[in-house]
Amino acid sequence: MPLRIVFMGTAELAGASLKALLASEQFAVAAAVTRPDRPSGRESRARPPVVKTISEKAGLPLLQPESARDPAFAAALRALRPELIVVAAYGQILPQPVLDLPAYGCVNVHASLLPKYRGAAPIQWAILNGEAETGVSIMKMAAGLDRGDVLSRRATPIGLDETAAGLQDRLAAMGAELLVATLPPYVAGAITPQAQDEGAATYARKITKEDGRMDWTQAAAALRNRIRAFTPWPGAFGYWAGRGGRRLLKFWSAQVEPRQGPVGEVLQADKAGLVVACGTDALRVGQVQLEGGRKMTAAEFLAGHEIKPGARIE
Repeated sequence: MPLRIVFMGTAELAGASLKALLASEQFAVAAAVTRPDRPSGRESRARPPVVKTISEKAGLPLLQPESARDPAFAAALRALRPELIVVAAYGQILPQPVLDLPAYGCVNVHASLLPKYRGAAPIQWAILNGEAETGVSIMKMAAGLDRGDVLSRRATPIGLDETAAGLQDRLAAMGAELLVATLPPYVAGAITPQAQDEGAATYARKITKEDGRMDWTQAAAALRNRIRAFTPWPGAFGYWAGRGGRRLLKFWSAQVEPRQGPVGEVLQADKAGLVVACGTDALRVGQVQLEGGRKMTAAEFLAGHEIKPGARIE
């Protein structure tokens, strides 16, 4: 008989795993759980999480509790009689009564090679820190933040130009594939869970908007990583004082150049591009977006905005 599963997820990463479970005859997804719709975008309209969209299309029962600790939610889960709960980017730590509810416990799809980068934003911090590789881990959940025993891992190199958005898509697909390959032998008792090395654990805290602020005293390579790590959100940004006053300028891509100058100073601004000095080397900006405007190449931006060498970007 197919394994009876309740799926819990919210962020984009979760969508691929839910689709993979629904597509396999080895599993029977009894219901999905996701966070309530939240306002997003410029118009602050309430938008459904990806798991809600997939669930509604599949005709899957859906729960959207405000808190995983709500006793009414625990009662609703018990009524579904799951043999296993699968979690991917849900966004809350599950209480012990929920972890203990299914016969086979709760299994999590995490976008890092645990115990490295436990927490909310493993993809962004791996890129920001200049890691050469990352991956996905399938973990038997336990109390605490991503502390459970690991059932399987799969590694992948991080591309030199890869952004958080692109890496997330790859890891979502990898995680879904590894999940459906791991669950049958896990349930059959053919996998020996491996305890994590607490001494090697690192943490990836939740990203804030201010994390995107460019600190030009840093090396150009580090700032390029910041651009890649925070694309699309919150975006890497600085401030430029143009004719309209001090305005936010978002950076979408850049390359490192071996040039020096006062930090934050524009070294070049012409048809060939925009170059800004950093603590070490400089950044040749590829794409930018002025607050309230559209994304464009640096050359297009310079054609409509007067910036001269010696100007500063804060």
